[in-house]
Amino acid sequence: MNFYLFLENLLFFLVATSFTVVVGWAWRNSKPMTLPEVLPGWYKVWFGTIQILGIVLPLVVMLLWGVVWGYSSVLMVFASYFLMLGLQILSEFLTLRKFHSVVWVMVPYLYLPYRFWQLYEGLTIISSDQELMWVRITLVIEIIVWVGNYILDITQLPRLFRWEVQENSEIEINN
Repeated sequence: MNFYLFLENLLFFLVATSFTVVVGWAWRNSKPMTLPEVLPGWYKVWFGTIQILGIVLPLVVMLLWGVVWGYSSVLMVFASYFLMLGLQILSEFLTLRKFHSVVWVMVPYLYLPYRFWQLYEGLTIISSDQELMWVRITLVIEIIVWVGNYILDITQLPRLFRWEVQENSEIEINN
């Protein structure tokens, strides 16, 4: 199973990175991408929530059940999760901070669906033993958190691309 997860993650990473490089090359002449200067007030709350529920909670679960109590399947599932999360963050950093590429926006749209799959797959790998009930609950919480994050990312596309929005637009009906 370890080798299977390694190959699955490697294949995804190679495909996602290749896609990012090809699209980055295709859009190489686009205006450099920067984050909007003013972020909405709720952003700090959401970012903190993602850090606690998306990083701290699974890290605690991995350390307790995977390391301290020796459930190798838990360690394998969460190590894979953190590896791909780290590679996503690295990809986002490189595309935004190093290359200032508009491709940065698409990185989460590649990685998050794969993360959903990883977490679902984790549910199938982790046995339904009573001792691992909290691990399974954590995996379900992670799926909910990351699906919510994906939806939030989609709603922020107009802000990221700085699309003009009319504050008080009126719909005209022509008879």
